[in-house]
Amino acid sequence: MLVVSKFRVITTLLICFLGLIFALPSLVSQSTYDKLPSFLQHTVNLGLELRGGSHIQLEVDLASVKREHQESIIDEARKQLRKQNIKYNKIFVQNINGESCIYISLKDEFDASNVKKILYKIEKELDVSVNEKDVVATISQAFMDEFSKRIVGESIEVIRHRIDESGTKEPTILRQGKDRIVVQLPGVEDPAEVKRLLGKTAILTFHGVDEDMETIPAKADQKIHLPSKPGVMYLPEERGNGIVYYVPIKKQISLTGKSLVDAQVSMDSRTGLPGVSIKFDSIEGTRKIAELSAKYLHKQFAMVLDGKVLSAPVFQAVLNDGNAQITGNFTMEEATELALLLRAGSLPAPLNVVEERNVGPSLGADSITAGKNATLFAFIFVASFMIASYGKFGFFSVIAIFVNIMLLFACLTLLGATLTLPGIAGIALTIGTAVDANVLIYERIREEMRMGIRAAMAISQGYKMAMMTIIDSNLTTLVGSIVLYEFGSGPIRGFAVTLALGTMISLFTTFSLTKSIIAFWMKRNKNKEIII
Repeated sequence: MLVVSKFRVITTLLICFLGLIFALPSLVSQSTYDKLPSFLQHTVNLGLELRGGSHIQLEVDLASVKREHQESIIDEARKQLRKQNIKYNKIFVQNINGESCIYISLKDEFDASNVKKILYKIEKELDVSVNEKDVVATISQAFMDEFSKRIVGESIEVIRHRIDESGTKEPTILRQGKDRIVVQLPGVEDPAEVKRLLGKTAILTFHGVDEDMETIPAKADQKIHLPSKPGVMYLPEERGNGIVYYVPIKKQISLTGKSLVDAQVSMDSRTGLPGVSIKFDSIEGTRKIAELSAKYLHKQFAMVLDGKVLSAPVFQAVLNDGNAQITGNFTMEEATELALLLRAGSLPAPLNVVEERNVGPSLGADSITAGKNATLFAFIFVASFMIASYGKFGFFSVIAIFVNIMLLFACLTLLGATLTLPGIAGIALTIGTAVDANVLIYERIREEMRMGIRAAMAISQGYKMAMMTIIDSNLTTLVGSIVLYEFGSGPIRGFAVTLALGTMISLFTTFSLTKSIIAFWMKRNKNKEIII
């Protein structure tokens, strides 16, 4: 006899009811949605191909990162060579057989072994070769592969923070290949503003100003000759009226923006113009800015963003609280953007836009319509087959399929998952696989009844004997979904999510919902002949 406990029945009905409630917002019109209580105002997120929006593919400039790393090695090598009184003719980055290398030409070949030790001390992951007075150091490929992977990972996180800060919802940000990042922005028809934010590296550094050299004014379009001095570089500072001031900045970085914990728009009390108030972390950043403000008290100290001087104010007091203000000729929009960039963090490498395309909302609407039709036809055909093959029992399976779809939408809503076009394909596939378990059970029941076993016992045996086969087949599908999700990206993951959720929900509807319906029906019709 097929027996289902009251607790199981109540739990099943409660889950189905909650599923219908949380799936409802995704199925009603906008006017009805607006009337729903706040806790129900959550719908399934639609992907780019369904909602329309922008697709941007970015390339991380790993070559520039490598050059910067090599330059930092060279700077440190110069210091160590001077410290050990090792004389050299030149040291620079050179391309040898298409490979970027650090080249050092020594005055005395007997210093080569010491130079080799110095380079290994600065960077362990160097391949160093010596040919008399020439020393060539190449960064190992294994190190560059790991280094590149970390740079791209950090870039993805910064991009995610910037997009979140800009208010764009439900973005899809994925790594593609070795050095590319795909950004999909559903609902964003004009990506120009977001693209501009993503293209800025926003590397904030703090430098001392060399007071022995003068600041040189020039018109914005004027070409001028700038004096040179070791350890000093001239960077432009725009002060309005078409005039650019070239400020002599010390190359040595005294402090970076990585120590920042907050950046907010504020008003400069002296000029009344917008500025950005920044706050450093409570330990390292606060200590460094206090030391620097004491060192450069009543002297200029420059704040540099992406190779341009934001401002070069004079420290009027020692900053012991870790707070400072960036001022300049900012508009409110520029100050807001700068604060956003500083909060989100600086990109570890420049980004280049290599592909950009828009998906119109009409195309998304067509995709949704096509997906709805495909799902509807799948439901109709499967329902017709089940009812034609198994009669009332087939109808019970159709009820389970309907509940299965509702629970699937409820799970997607609660998880905040994004529904893509392949995801809709996963739902259509789920409809087919959802009845697979019922087919196995019903066929097993038929076999038992052909052997002369009473219907009630045959149904109980059908569920019992088919259980392990059903679990094995669904576990196989679930493993396949996990593999697709782990190694796939974007739409493939959307398909994997809907397929995995549909598989788990179908197990619930088969062994709880359908079983409860059949048990209830048998109780009401125990004296009637049961035909399946």
